Amino acid sequence: MHSVLFTGDNNITLLHSGAEFFPALIAAFDAARSEIYLETYIFAADETGTEVMAALKRAAARGVTVNVITDWLGTGHRQCMLLNQEFRQAHVNHRIFNAWFRRGFARLHRKICVVDREVAFLGGLNINYDMRCDFDHDVILPAPRWDFAVRIVGPLVAHIHLEVEMQWMLLGGLNLRYRWERFREKWLAVMKHHENPMVAALVVRDNLRNRHTIQKSYLKALGGARKCAFLVTPYFAPGRKLRRALAQAALRGVEVTLLLGVGQFRIQDAVAHSLYPKLLRSGVKVVEYRKTQLHGKVAVVDDDWATVGSSNWDGLSLLVNQEANVVIRDADFVQNLRRHIECGVADGVQIHLSDFANIPWYKRMWYGAAYLFYRSVLRIIAAGKYED
Repeated sequence: MHSVLFTGDNNITLLHSGAEFFPALIAAFDAARSEIYLETYIFAADETGTEVMAALKRAAARGVTVNVITDWLGTGHRQCMLLNQEFRQAHVNHRIFNAWFRRGFARLHRKICVVDREVAFLGGLNINYDMRCDFDHDVILPAPRWDFAVRIVGPLVAHIHLEVEMQWMLLGGLNLRYRWERFREKWLAVMKHHENPMVAALVVRDNLRNRHTIQKSYLKALGGARKCAFLVTPYFAPGRKLRRALAQAALRGVEVTLLLGVGQFRIQDAVAHSLYPKLLRSGVKVVEYRKTQLHGKVAVVDDDWATVGSSNWDGLSLLVNQEANVVIRDADFVQNLRRHIECGVADGVQIHLSDFANIPWYKRMWYGAAYLFYRSVLRIIAAGKYED
């Protein structure tokens, strides 16, 4: 694994949910002059998907080279085929990640866009409408999906561009190991340490040389936490190392708050509930967000560390999927993101240890069985690399 290397002099804007993200993304498409790269897990056939598709077509009609990657599982086989046909007619280049699981169980869970090598977008938002449930588009949410992305201008864009360009080339059939080494050498050659604002770094998770980069970034931040840590994820099922880091931070007096999504998958909720008691006994504050679908994968630690990206706190994101986060060391950005998280916490429901004192025995058994089943499946999917 490479160390996380930071670059300065960036301008990074936090974008809250689709209401802020999609207008900025489409504006960048409409201003594009030469090149667009877009990676997404879901590219839905809904209101937002139609608007983004139209903007990509407009760019291609102007002569902009447009390259789009969609994940086969996340977008769905039928939708991928329809996109492929429509993109081809509009002279938009389209590639599908891991169709029929030919590359194992890995998913392209990253949400990245780079325009003209000048502006980049990265975060948790798929190309889908904020008011539709992302696993059942016929279900209308009670409020817009709660999620985040960032818009980036500055030296960090070059590093993100190399990452998406490499992904595009690899899906084109070029030698994986050779191209990986060449791009990594080029990437490290241009990476510099900076002390000027805004300092940020790209951290990715893949199945080659960055298997644990995102997890280790979280572990380092929690290990150095002094005052507070707010961590947000829709799916909470981390391994023992991350659970221990949360508990140890809380035990040494750090105010640790978990804001978690619930209500999407019964077994996922049960796995999370099996982990609550030990964390609560350590002093970790657990809050469930039930207002609408929580999809954000963000965190802030103290006053100078934040991350926004695609990686959940579960085994798939941490051990199997291809993911991308940005780590940002900037007090103003951290303060802004923390305000949003604190609003989410205020809208959530805090879980107390007493809530588990009198739950029926069959619920306890269900939580434990769900965790054992989850752990067994992860060990199979991760080819034995899952460590609890």
